[in-house]
Amino acid sequence: MLRSILTGSSVLLMSTALAGMAHADNTYGPFPVTVDGYKGDKTNSVSYSGQVARHVLSDSLKKLAGKGDGGSNAKDLHAQMLLYFEGSKDDLPVVSHKGKDGFAVKQASLNKISKGKNMSGKFYDGAMPAWPGGMTGKQAVLHMIKQASMAKGGFDPNTGYDYPQLISKFALGAMSYNQAVDNYLDEKLRADKKPNNKPYKKGAHYTGKEHSWDEAFGYFGAAAHSLSLSAGDNIKVAKMKDISISDANKDGVVDLKSEMVFGNAYYAASFDKSGKTEYMPTIVNAFLDGRKLITSAKGKALTDKQRAQLQAYAATIATNWEKVLAEAVFKYAGSVYKDIKAITSAKNDADKAKAYRKYGKHWGELKGFSMALQSGKSNLGKTAVELNKLIGYGPPTLDNTYVTGVSADGNFKKDRRRSWSDYQLHMLKVQKLMVDAFGVKARVNDATGDLAKLAKEMDKDMNAETD
Repeated sequence: MLRSILTGSSVLLMSTALAGMAHADNTYGPFPVTVDGYKGDKTNSVSYSGQVARHVLSDSLKKLAGKGDGGSNAKDLHAQMLLYFEGSKDDLPVVSHKGKDGFAVKQASLNKISKGKNMSGKFYDGAMPAWPGGMTGKQAVLHMIKQASMAKGGFDPNTGYDYPQLISKFALGAMSYNQAVDNYLDEKLRADKKPNNKPYKKGAHYTGKEHSWDEAFGYFGAAAHSLSLSAGDNIKVAKMKDISISDANKDGVVDLKSEMVFGNAYYAASFDKSGKTEYMPTIVNAFLDGRKLITSAKGKALTDKQRAQLQAYAATIATNWEKVLAEAVFKYAGSVYKDIKAITSAKNDADKAKAYRKYGKHWGELKGFSMALQSGKSNLGKTAVELNKLIGYGPPTLDNTYVTGVSADGNFKKDRRRSWSDYQLHMLKVQKLMVDAFGVKARVNDATGDLAKLAKEMDKDMNAETD
């Protein structure tokens, strides 16, 4: 564990200093082959195509989760979604990143990226108390997938659940974040795990430590050339808006394996656009510095000093990645707060329905990111308990009922009510919790200034009711 070597302020000071080191080259790769005795023709030891394939699987699953027609295609859609989660013997088309006019994409199928990959084998399967039914992380996402197949357009107005958002945002933590910070940047940095003086596996052209580090970078989702781009440009790459900045090698097509921005990296850039944070460059610089350190060992086992330095880079990555997820929770709590204002002030049923649909989308993002935040290696303890209590299993729906549990047959129970103002107060408390527990700085959609006023108004209303 990272904290077994460096703890408290020493991690922060050392990590910050290391992350600030200058680079002669700001692109992640290529790096030379350093495996002793390698006889093949490979010249670049960087490889993280499996992680890119899983990003595409996850993003494609999100697209499919919105394809339900309300029931008649549920069985077929469920089976199709499971192929993208559990993997398939057959090649699967890329659903999420199809090429379009003005933005050509090199790969049209998963096997063109990496063969035989799935999400299920890399998905967090520890306890997930944030989802009703006492499920593990994997059980929770499988439950979401099944429910999504039956929901029209992926949205269930009865529960307020937007399944494309719930599934995709949860996966950003339960797959990408978890695998990176609780596996490749943790256990696999130990001296006895994937040593640098041996190939990652028999015949590989990369060492154990090289590939472990590359795989963590792949899960973050940055393009190899992300450091040469502004926050706004990284966002454009993720949204497939501008091939001129996406196509780094200028071959006319965007290579998903190295030139696309995915998932967590996109959100890091989106918060950096506020001008208040530097999550993307801090994280990617730490990855690049770490990779240069490993390469400098020239295929020899890392010394204790080198591993300590590498673990400091890993601490920088993990700390800032956690903040990105916390920033997302903060942002969407603010969105839900504002959506409730729109619902309660709607002038007609059409406006109310439109506001409610947006509310469901934002709540799905809030809930998904809150679950993602709980999927890392750190036990969030009381913070997680409070977060889950404030957000609940489901948002208040139009009749003010909300999901309180799951029955034995897998259906949702709604046996309580909550007022709109009460839930708004919860959202503001969620934002305050993210500030207090994680020190978020971008604070998009900050509504904490309303906290004292709303709390006072609610106290006044409660006192009037009991007079």
